[in-house]
Amino acid sequence: MTTQVPAPTSTFDPATQRVLTGDRPTGPLHLGHYFGTLQNRVRLQDQGVDLFVLVADYQVITDRDVADRLAEHTENLVLDYLAAGVDPDRATIFAHSAVPALNQLMLPFLSLVSVAELSRNPTVKDEIAHSRQSAVSGLMFTYPVHQAADLLSCKATLVPVGQDQVPHLEVARTIARRFNERYPHADGSGVFPAPRALLSDAPLLLGTDGGKMSKSRGNAITLGATEDETARLIRGAKTDAERRIGYDPTGRPEVSSLVLLTALCQERDPETVAEEIGDGGAAALKRAATEAVNEHLRPLRTRRAELAADRGHLRQVLRDGAERANAVADATLAEVREVMGAIA
Repeated sequence: MTTQVPAPTSTFDPATQRVLTGDRPTGPLHLGHYFGTLQNRVRLQDQGVDLFVLVADYQVITDRDVADRLAEHTENLVLDYLAAGVDPDRATIFAHSAVPALNQLMLPFLSLVSVAELSRNPTVKDEIAHSRQSAVSGLMFTYPVHQAADLLSCKATLVPVGQDQVPHLEVARTIARRFNERYPHADGSGVFPAPRALLSDAPLLLGTDGGKMSKSRGNAITLGATEDETARLIRGAKTDAERRIGYDPTGRPEVSSLVLLTALCQERDPETVAEEIGDGGAAALKRAATEAVNEHLRPLRTRRAELAADRGHLRQVLRDGAERANAVADATLAEVREVMGAIA
């Protein structure tokens, strides 16, 4: 993933920026998450950005009737974060449900957007189309406002997003602007910054069935998989009948995804990897991919196993993160109440 905070300049200092990002605890994280988001979070943290990582447990029920194994999935998310290098001493890791102010902020924010605006949101339309529920809930409909409350509660300035998430971020920017216009401070200044997108051009890794790698489709290689499980999954990955290996994401997406995976793990160029495998065919490609993945993830998996032995530590990370997140969100909520004239 090449998206990252620009190098420090006289007008841009990573230490003055705050990023909020996160995941829904619906299952284990996989290689797509690792190369698409986790590596970049560690990079942002190491550059000195104030990193907030949200475990969006309440958002699980936007498109599901129940939140299955929520506590287990939440702890496992934290486990994957720490194993990948997110440092709880430098980043704030917290669960949505542990910060009540997030939901209190959602109410005034809902008054700043119309039903028509929410209805036109293309990301909401797509999520509704792929919803697992027989009927769409109000939570799904207001999902962008929910996310806006998360972002604005900590006054995030930068948000790592893919192109498909830009409409959600625009809702947050609209809410920030309208709130500032409607409820300015006495000196005319606004409460909220308008968060900017850190657009992602994260590499697209396909699942073993050739479709989008997904926690729910059973086609992903999880970070916690064993080396034998990884080998089995890659052996079963879909390829094509052409013997010579090439890198052509459009014409040969399944083969190219395995080439890209190998290249990412080895920090090499995918064209070079494909050229080296050459006429070795799918079997040679899968052997190379398996070796590269297991070699690259071995330190992470070792750390993960060590961390998994102390579940109490994972819960303590969440408690510590919630303490800081609550302090920040409560201060924002108090400021919102003050400018709205709603102090009790």
